[in-house]
Amino acid sequence: MTADQHHERPHPPWDESYTTDDPAPWDIGRPQPAFVRLADEGRLAGRLLDSGCGTGENALLAASRGADVTGIDVAPTAIKRARAKAAHRGLAVRFEVADALDLGQLGLNVDTVIDSGVFHVFGDDDRARYVASLAAVLRPGGSCYLMCFSDQQPGDWGPRRVRADELRSAFHDGWAVESISADAFEINPIGGTTQVQAWLAAIRRS
Repeated sequence: MTADQHHERPHPPWDESYTTDDPAPWDIGRPQPAFVRLADEGRLAGRLLDSGCGTGENALLAASRGADVTGIDVAPTAIKRARAKAAHRGLAVRFEVADALDLGQLGLNVDTVIDSGVFHVFGDDDRARYVASLAAVLRPGGSCYLMCFSDQQPGDWGPRRVRADELRSAFHDGWAVESISADAFEINPIGGTTQVQAWLAAIRRS
């Protein structure tokens, strides 16, 4: 799928990504290294929401470090797998099927939000809706750690590339972008590729 095609159809049937024999590129069976670093720094703390949690690895990581975690995803199969992982590991995480564009309906007020690969799936209009949705659950002064596909990634396959200035623009009103740093997603191999370029943003709600 090209970047333009992805822009035109921002809501693909995500559950299908978890019902095939081959795992989705992002479903690597372990937390993303960037979020392991954040956990090691003590940033994945307090009441935490994983927006677009997939099968739950980043959420489970945060819970294992003592956070009070809710994970949401639009894909029921992903949530089913996340719940099974939590039960197997003895971790108390609330996993719910929900739309990241309507987080307010969860009735949550959290200290921390994490987003690993969700922001970049939205077109321009839904980006604004998504930022408003995050604001509906994140308390003033709370932190959002967002990792998205970067315009530094060569080629045009995969999701829409995001520029650093697009992140700053999306979070300009009611937020403070504290840092945007170059990072990388680990993925299941695609043509020999096991990493893709990403931005990791630390954003505080005003």
